[in-house]
Amino acid sequence: MRRNVPLHGIIGYTITPFRSDGKVDLDTLRTLTTRMVASGVHAIAPLGSTGSLPYLDDEEREAVAATTVKAVAGRVPVMVGVSSLTTERTVHHARFAERVGADAVMIIPMSYWKLTEEEIFRHFDTVARATSLPIMAYNNPATGGLDMTPEFLGRLLEIPNVTMVKESTGDIGRMHRLRQVAGEEVAFYNGSNPLALAAFAAGARGWCTAAPHLIPGLTLELYRAVVEKADLAEARRVFQKQLPLLQFIVKGGLPRTVAAGLELLGTEVGPLRAPLLPLPKQEVEALRRILTALEA
Repeated sequence: MRRNVPLHGIIGYTITPFRSDGKVDLDTLRTLTTRMVASGVHAIAPLGSTGSLPYLDDEEREAVAATTVKAVAGRVPVMVGVSSLTTERTVHHARFAERVGADAVMIIPMSYWKLTEEEIFRHFDTVARATSLPIMAYNNPATGGLDMTPEFLGRLLEIPNVTMVKESTGDIGRMHRLRQVAGEEVAFYNGSNPLALAAFAAGARGWCTAAPHLIPGLTLELYRAVVEKADLAEARRVFQKQLPLLQFIVKGGLPRTVAAGLELLGTEVGPLRAPLLPLPKQEVEALRRILTALEA
C-alpha cells in the first residue's frame, strides 16, 4: 500500500506574530507566510515551536491555521501543528486543520504526567482514526518532555496514516536506527538545525526549520547541493556558512531569535507572548553580526 507522504525538502516553520495589544497579528502572518512561499520552500508548517503553539488558545490556533492555508493558496503543502495535552483537543485541532484544507498535521505528545508508551500509542491512534490527513510524529523531549525511541516510532508508523517522523533530539544515530527498525523507505525529517547536513546524508526526506525566515536562500542551497546534485563538497561549504546562525537560533530559543532576526531585517513582528521575553540586547547585537556576515 502506498503511504501518503506529502512533504519533502525545506519545510518552513512560521513564527506567530503578535500586535502591541497582545493579540495574534494575522495580517503580518499573511505577509510572512506569503514571503516564505515565494522564497521557494517546499512546504509551510504553522503552529510549531517557532509558532508558540503552547501559548495560543483554541481560537487563536484555528485563526493561524486557517489564515496560513488561505495565504499559501495551494502553492505548497501545509502541515499544521495540532498538539495538545489531551487527546480530545488534539482530535479537535486535527479535524479543524482538515476542514480548512491542510495537507498534513504534526503531533508531539505533550504531558504534565509522564505518559507510558501505551498511552502515547493510543493518543496517536485515536487522532489518526479521527482524520484522514497524514500525520507526522514529532519527537522532541526538550520541549514535549517525552522521548520516543526509534523502536517505538517504528511502532507508531504501523498506524496507517502516521506516515512521517520528525526527529529533533540532535542525535544522528537515532535517524540511522529508525531506518533499521522501520525500513529504508521510512519518511523521516530533521528538526535539529545544526544536524541539517548530517541528516540529509542519513536519508532525511526534509529539514523542518524556521531558518527560511532569515536565510531562505542558504537553506535551499543546502538541499539542492546534498539532495539534488549530490555534491558533498558544495553541501559542506553551504552548511558551514550558515551553521553559526543555526546554532545561535537554537541556543537562544526559536521564538526569541527568529523574532529578533526578522526585526533586524526590517519586519516588525511585535512582542512575544509572556512569559517569553525578547532576546537580550547583547544577543541581538551578536545576531546582527551573524546576519551581516551572511549578508542576509
